[in-house]
Amino acid sequence: MFGLPRYYSPMTQVILVGIVCFLCPGMFNALNGMGGGGQVDRTTGNNANTALYTAFIVFGIVGGSIVNLFGVRWTIAISGLSYALYSGSYIYLNHTGNGAFTIAAGGILGVGAGILWAAQGMIMVSYPREDEKGKYIAIFWIIFNLGGVIGGILPFAINFHSDTDSLSDSVYIAFVVLEVLGAAMGLTLAPPSRVVRDDGSSVVLVKYTSAGREAVEIVKLFLNPMMLALIPMCFTSNFFYSYQFGPVNASIFNLRTRGFNNIFYWGAQMVGAYALSFLLDNPRMTRRRRGLIAFAIVAVFFNVIWGGTLKQQLKYTHGPLPNGEPTDYPGGLIDFLQHGRAAGPIILYTLYGVGDALYQNFAYWLIGSLTNDNQKLSRYSGFYKGIQSLGSVVAWQLDAKSVSYLDQMIGNWVLLGISLVPMLYVVVTLKDHSEDAVPAEAAKGGEAVYAEAGSNTRSATQLSGAGSGKAQQYAI
Repeated sequence: MFGLPRYYSPMTQVILVGIVCFLCPGMFNALNGMGGGGQVDRTTGNNANTALYTAFIVFGIVGGSIVNLFGVRWTIAISGLSYALYSGSYIYLNHTGNGAFTIAAGGILGVGAGILWAAQGMIMVSYPREDEKGKYIAIFWIIFNLGGVIGGILPFAINFHSDTDSLSDSVYIAFVVLEVLGAAMGLTLAPPSRVVRDDGSSVVLVKYTSAGREAVEIVKLFLNPMMLALIPMCFTSNFFYSYQFGPVNASIFNLRTRGFNNIFYWGAQMVGAYALSFLLDNPRMTRRRRGLIAFAIVAVFFNVIWGGTLKQQLKYTHGPLPNGEPTDYPGGLIDFLQHGRAAGPIILYTLYGVGDALYQNFAYWLIGSLTNDNQKLSRYSGFYKGIQSLGSVVAWQLDAKSVSYLDQMIGNWVLLGISLVPMLYVVVTLKDHSEDAVPAEAAKGGEAVYAEAGSNTRSATQLSGAGSGKAQQYAI
């Protein structure tokens, strides 16, 4: 009989962190997907994103250690408020035309986002069993991107009859309210020390950690061959956002159609993540074989959509300009009701969403395949987001500095090609089973000592399963 998952189960915790990201990063994605934060002049939005991702580089890399030291609840809750501050800053921009506050809010958001995503990554890839990681990543991705879908509906509906090129205060206020709610949801998460899988094993932090230890572990990330090999993948994984949201969505579609597009962009991410999960958790294939097939799908899909993008990009050189000059896209800005003109570009934009989901879900699965240690995975996730943010800084500045649309597009395609080679190297080195978070002696019986971040050290006792002789571990 179908029932709700236990509160302390990994599934419940992944759903809860998915809801947090639905309300915070999901709304941010919807706002960012409008191009320039929904403003006709993208300069402030681009500079705010540069400040955001510059701070994200540092706090993404150290974010895992911060989470290990202070736990997931308050780090996620406090970090979530930075999303509301950023969205609210656009209300000030609407009334003053002064972008300084928005840019500063972007920097603060970079701090919060780096910590939040490190915690999210640890929960998503370390809580499930090895054979469930693809499914859990997909479940999170679906809930998270539902935020982008809802966030796309808001500006689409509110601005349906509007002739302006910038979002109104009411849209930004709606985002702020939802993001504050998302921050509060962070307090509903359980400490990792209390989470128990369905097979009875605990999700535990098996080693006591300290600021000194975490500093050493951060340095080790840059000496880890697998992490170094994945740097091009991390750098590329969000690089394409600035091009897709600015030179495409904000340059060839009118305002209401930009919101309409985001509904399909983020909705397509849900479909892509769900479809890929069946491959990534397929028990009939070795992990390496699953990885090779997923790699081939990502490589082929991205090359196809960038080929289609090149054909589209050759038709125009700029979107609407702040001086009032319209886009030079043939026929002007596209409205979704112009079916003949809109179908091809909207379908291509939707496929961007599928491609993003395939790339990032595969990236998380690949990282999660390297270890089951949740302290390591919090650092690995933070490293991924930190290097990803370095790529985003470069990408947003390319658009801010008015680098030609064609050059931005070609740069994205080239970076993808570069990232594939070391990514393939990591795939072919995968083993069917990762190192375990619980020490081997603990699996045989006795006690596994662990520390809940920010609390006293506790212990989990290995108990034999009744009638089966199978050791099980329970959190206390």
